[in-house]
Amino acid sequence: MDSVFDDLYQKYHHDVFQFLFYMVRNKEQAEDLVQEVYIRVFKAYHRFEGKSSEKTWLFSIARNAAIDYFRKQKGWKNRLLEKFDWSTNQVKDEYPIPEEITVQKEEIKWIYRCLEFCSLDQRSVIILRYLQDLSIAETAQALGWTESKVKTTQHRSLKVLKKHMEMFYEKEGLISEKVRVER
Repeated sequence: MDSVFDDLYQKYHHDVFQFLFYMVRNKEQAEDLVQEVYIRVFKAYHRFEGKSSEKTWLFSIARNAAIDYFRKQKGWKNRLLEKFDWSTNQVKDEYPIPEEITVQKEEIKWIYRCLEFCSLDQRSVIILRYLQDLSIAETAQALGWTESKVKTTQHRSLKVLKKHMEMFYEKEGLISEKVRVER
């Protein structure tokens, strides 16, 4: 079991952390939740049937850990809507060139700000589909949903993001044409 557990940790630790970081918007809390996820994995691995990939199984556990965290928080809805402090918590990409980094950081900031207008389910779908690059089928397995529900939630999420990104961009006077959100 130790080698299997170590293998899971090595393969997916970064992805699970990133998912939880986007969900809770706090580095320290995301680290705590990652530990909680791997405790749950350690306790439940014998029940893993292999009906989904290990990665989608881990994301399912991570999502449930995040939901449990929000349920325990007093006023969790308010915490979800708190502003993100980009000066202390940054999303980093190891390989892009400096110009790409600048553009990516601005786009990520806008998307991240607009994610606060999405519901928890919508945010989960966006993170799994676009930040973790899971397929619709994998996302459905991770969330315990049908593929149809994932597609519908994704469509609604993108509408919410597009609407609020257009508002932010127009407010900042960055562009006058409509913002395109696509995959």
